[in-house]
Amino acid sequence: MSVLSKAYMYDEAAAFAHVEAMLWADGPCCPFCGNCTNIYDLKGVFSKPSKKNPEGVERHGLKKCSACRKQFTVRHNTIFAESHIPLHKWLQAIHLMVSSKKGISSHQLHRVLGITYKSAWFLTHRIRECMRSGDLAPMGGNGGAVEVDETFFGNDRTKKPHGEKKGRGYAHKHKILTLVDRDTKQAKSIIVDDLKKSTLIPILRENIAKEAVVYTDEAGQYQRLADDFAGHDFTRHGAGEYGRGEVHTNTVEGFYSIFKRGMKGVYQHCGKQHLHRYAAEFDFRYNYRSANGVEDAERGALALSGAAGKRLTYRRPDPEVVTM
Repeated sequence: MSVLSKAYMYDEAAAFAHVEAMLWADGPCCPFCGNCTNIYDLKGVFSKPSKKNPEGVERHGLKKCSACRKQFTVRHNTIFAESHIPLHKWLQAIHLMVSSKKGISSHQLHRVLGITYKSAWFLTHRIRECMRSGDLAPMGGNGGAVEVDETFFGNDRTKKPHGEKKGRGYAHKHKILTLVDRDTKQAKSIIVDDLKKSTLIPILRENIAKEAVVYTDEAGQYQRLADDFAGHDFTRHGAGEYGRGEVHTNTVEGFYSIFKRGMKGVYQHCGKQHLHRYAAEFDFRYNYRSANGVEDAERGALALSGAAGKRLTYRRPDPEVVTM
């Protein structure tokens, strides 16, 4: 059965039941006082009447805490908080984003879901925040191989003096560093301000295990990596060499081919303050792709499991981590 044919994709009550089963596996807990016992269901409660809805709208999934007497739903302290978009449309959006290999634009979502473009843009950023995760273990454990490369995208000059030309080269572009573990088939992308050795080496030391073997190109900032890891070898792209047995960066370059097609062909423009979320989106789909045994339904469930404890406001580019 297709995921889009599931009841929670078009029925609001079923959507709340699905999200509650995912985020409240051990039962509901009050987000205000932490009480997890004697939580009551409030059924048949309607919102205040309005011009669009003279009789009000039924409030699905409404709970009441017996300890502090406050009301709440599963939306509290999640990316769904304070959103007027029906929860089943959120689930549709999550499915469309995790199942689209190169992403889906906010314009396309606003047409498909029947919401405003502004709402669709904000909704996609909240979902990307679900996909962000910093809990990946250091790559290359047990002597595995890790590929390292960097790429460039967009324009990093937000304010240029009048008459200044963009120029050639890559100094004016956003810089993205990506690591790919060949054994676990996992990728991790990091937005960096520059490609200096003093910037990149600490990042590699933090994210790659010491027993790993690292493969790069011949860039000067990667010289003497063998001092920090079990081994280091590189290909000479300038000499037309793109592989020498196990020595290559073809895996990470394959990741970049999908990333670039999505960023240029689907999203087209991206400010630096948001680029880390777009990178996290492509990392997420790459890490949980079909080749790793994860299909669309499981990928959507994984994204949904990251919804709790995160808040993102429209005027604030950085997420607010919610604690009780």
